[in-house]
Amino acid sequence: MPTYTAPLDNFRFVLNDVLQVGDVFARLGLTEATPDLLDAVIEEAGKFCENEIQPLNLSGDTDGCTFENGVVRTPKGFKEAYDKFREGGWIGLTADPAYGGQGLPHTVSSVLDEMVSAANTSFGMYPGLSGGAYRAISQHGSQEQKDLYLPQLTDGIWSGTMCLTEPQCGTDLGLIRTKAVPDGDGTYKVTGTKIFISAGEHDLTENIIHLVLARLPEAPAGIRGISLFIVPKFLPRAENGATVAGPRNAIACGSIEHKMGIRASSTCVMNLDDATGWLIGEPNKGMRAMFTMMNAARLGVAIQGLGLAEVAYQNALAYAKDRIQGRALTGAQALDKAADPIIVHPDVRKNLLTVKSFVEGARALGLWVSLQLDIEEHATDPKEREAANDLLALMTPILKSYFTDAGFEATNTSMQVWGGHGYIHENGVEQFVRDARITQIYEGANGVQALDLVGRKLPANMGRSLRRFFHPVAHFLEENQTDAELGEFVSPLAKAFGKLQQATGFIAQKGLVNPNEAAAASSSYLRMFALVAIGFMWARMAKVAKARAAESGVRAAFYDSKVKTARFFMTKILPETEQHFRAIMAGAKPLMDFGVEEF
Repeated sequence: MPTYTAPLDNFRFVLNDVLQVGDVFARLGLTEATPDLLDAVIEEAGKFCENEIQPLNLSGDTDGCTFENGVVRTPKGFKEAYDKFREGGWIGLTADPAYGGQGLPHTVSSVLDEMVSAANTSFGMYPGLSGGAYRAISQHGSQEQKDLYLPQLTDGIWSGTMCLTEPQCGTDLGLIRTKAVPDGDGTYKVTGTKIFISAGEHDLTENIIHLVLARLPEAPAGIRGISLFIVPKFLPRAENGATVAGPRNAIACGSIEHKMGIRASSTCVMNLDDATGWLIGEPNKGMRAMFTMMNAARLGVAIQGLGLAEVAYQNALAYAKDRIQGRALTGAQALDKAADPIIVHPDVRKNLLTVKSFVEGARALGLWVSLQLDIEEHATDPKEREAANDLLALMTPILKSYFTDAGFEATNTSMQVWGGHGYIHENGVEQFVRDARITQIYEGANGVQALDLVGRKLPANMGRSLRRFFHPVAHFLEENQTDAELGEFVSPLAKAFGKLQQATGFIAQKGLVNPNEAAAASSSYLRMFALVAIGFMWARMAKVAKARAAESGVRAAFYDSKVKTARFFMTKILPETEQHFRAIMAGAKPLMDFGVEEF
């Protein structure tokens, strides 16, 4: 059985030492979000994940969801765990207190999301989708819709979904066929079929609020003619001064998918047959509201990749310390045993450190980006809010793609440490690999994220978004270039950053002449960008860790390990940027110089 321990010290290091979120929250007016309160919240969240949902992960994968007579049942223990999660207030952690939420910073929610994903990715899908529905309604719904749905979603007694994909279209939502016809009373009759709907039907909540993309009559073709509708499983009604689930609506689950991973998460085919729906926002402007959900979901999926890498690393490390096999090449280390633990072997260490350096670097980058959500929402200076929004827009496809690509690689590498035992289901390690694989596909396949980066995000606002990242990196390098203590971190970062700037100029220039040039470079460019971004965070962490190590003898080993991990990343991982740079500079011809018949 795999295990999971919430990495509380690592969270504290990033939040308090590196990002100094207490000072940021105080400046933003989030005075209740003190470091002591946040620490208490994170600690309790860790206990819940360790004790309540992690023990259900392997059994949930084994049993999966069941579908019979239109009813989906989640695996044994999920309903009880969900009720405890709801009663603990975890679903409404960052929701508006006006609707029953706790109003805590989004940065804290990112910490919770990582722990939930590490402990039980399938479980996290259910409240995760509700969070997306909450954001879409809160930002685009009418006041009446907010008052009706947000308290129920915040409480968790109702849950939410996003219904986009149809059998004939996924990424290209302009091809959707689901129709919505006005009913004359302010409602619409929605008809169509949606597939791959996560949490589309289940037994955890009293009602499920589906957000459905559909076309109005005479709507323009393509994505310009898409509207967004609220389509509840049960029609809401007032009863004794409260909102309750009323009559059944004409939306139903037709089947559930039998999947490679996340088997305890119900993935449904949803059929709508003149289901009653309510328009969110303006007609034919549904994509604007849906992107509110999708962008939040993409950051959430990035965190899933990170969480799975963390739990895979923890179990690989424990196995490497316990499994004995062979002797160290420099001489026996465990003289009281027949062989040495495999952690003495360089290749095993390489595997472990590759995952460790990704996890800890990605965590810092993810929390830095999450902090921008709080700045965007609470800063009083419009320019500061704009800068935070720009950085979020730029980094979202990078985090979604790289965290999930590297997260899958991390679970696979961790399974390699286990050898043949990692291939056996009952040990739980191969589940991490299978669960991680979907993260590279859903909420926008990673190749699409790369196209979004080079095609939309780089040229947006005359490159303003790009400068939101380039300027902090350049400032850090300039500020620390003469620090001899930091030279081993600053110098490789500066070289990789210079290559990234050169590649950016190359793509911008060539892409103007031939769009295939930018597209052909997109995946390599995104990965190169991500490596530089994580390198930037490692340089920042190394600077803080060096300073803290001199101050504290008690935690000196912790900080020393941070410095050593930063050194590993800078010398063993960051040089991959050179490989991606060369691939970018090779241009599109090696890809596009083939006729279809030559494949």
